[in-house]
Amino acid sequence: MEITYTRIGEYLLPDIFLLESPKLDGYGEPLGKYARMRRVYLKEHRTILYNTLLLSEKLYPHLREIDEAARTRLDNIDDYEIANEIILSELVYN
Repeated sequence: MEITYTRIGEYLLPDIFLLESPKLDGYGEPLGKYARMRRVYLKEHRTILYNTLLLSEKLYPHLREIDEAARTRLDNIDDYEIANEIILSELVYN
């Protein structure tokens, strides 16, 4: 793999870009509520994991999986308040 550089002023910066869009996940749909919450948590509290997932292009599939699991659990539990608490503690913040 050959790295190319762009000159900006006196500096040569590597041309690095992600294949994934930050606004959209790999499926062309906006991220859901629980995926966005997970992304904020990772970015603020687990920065090494966040950067590893982002740079390996596994962040958005991971966020999609978390959102899907959270919505499935929410559908299976009748009481919305209890369900939301369980989802936040088990899926989003762990």
